[in-house]
Amino acid sequence: MVSPMAHPLNIIGPQVRALREAAGLTQEQLAARCQRLGLDITRGTLAKIEAAVRSISDHEIPFIARALSVSLDVLFPDKLLVVARKARNPNGARRKIKRTKE
Repeated sequence: MVSPMAHPLNIIGPQVRALREAAGLTQEQLAARCQRLGLDITRGTLAKIEAAVRSISDHEIPFIARALSVSLDVLFPDKLLVVARKARNPNGARRKIKRTKE
């Protein structure tokens, strides 16, 4: 079985966790802050975001940043991990992606 971190679904989850813990907040408290700001999120969803097993939509990121009292750029890691996903043709068939050695 492949580990979830082998193919993370978001790049800010670990930073959200670190910032939350540094602020002394529980996942429940951070979720409540997000809810007060207008983001409908549960503790369980936040846990999945932090573990990078759930993707995060672009409209959710500002709410989380505000709830943590940080700027948006603080949520993103200094080194970005780029994960290439297989592209699809408009008709739904998978394309072959050439892999290059770096």
